[in-house]
Amino acid sequence: MIIDITRLNSNIVDSIDINIDYSFNKEELENTELIDLNCHVEGDITKNSLNNLCLNIRIDGLMILPCAITLEPTEYHFCVDINDDIDNLTENSKKYTNTIDIFPIIWENILMEIPMRVVNEKAKNVSLEGDGWKFITEAEDSTSSPFDELKDLL
Repeated sequence: MIIDITRLNSNIVDSIDINIDYSFNKEELENTELIDLNCHVEGDITKNSLNNLCLNIRIDGLMILPCAITLEPTEYHFCVDINDDIDNLTENSKKYTNTIDIFPIIWENILMEIPMRVVNEKAKNVSLEGDGWKFITEAEDSTSSPFDELKDLL
């Protein structure tokens, strides 16, 4: 997502509008839990009174993640607002001359939005017990610790 900022740096325009639909490919999603990811980026890049570039965007998107119970693909909608100087958002603050790549900024903010777990609507009615087994949560766990018997000996 390389944006040409020449006109902004030359003070020809006051802002550069951003309106991008982006679908991430499999290589970009490697080493994440994401199955698929599509987003819409909308906003602008402006200059503040100190002549620093300011990024003001909203990222609306749809993540496809595995369900925590059934591992079926599950949709998760997210929305992220970014309003900050570009120098504050990038690792190495350098002055940009003609172009700026906002993809790393967008990717980092999307990664922070990935939930710990998602549960598919179909999984809410899944049986949590069967023949000879039952799913027990920590709150329901009534089994005693082997050390409980030692407490009685003291």
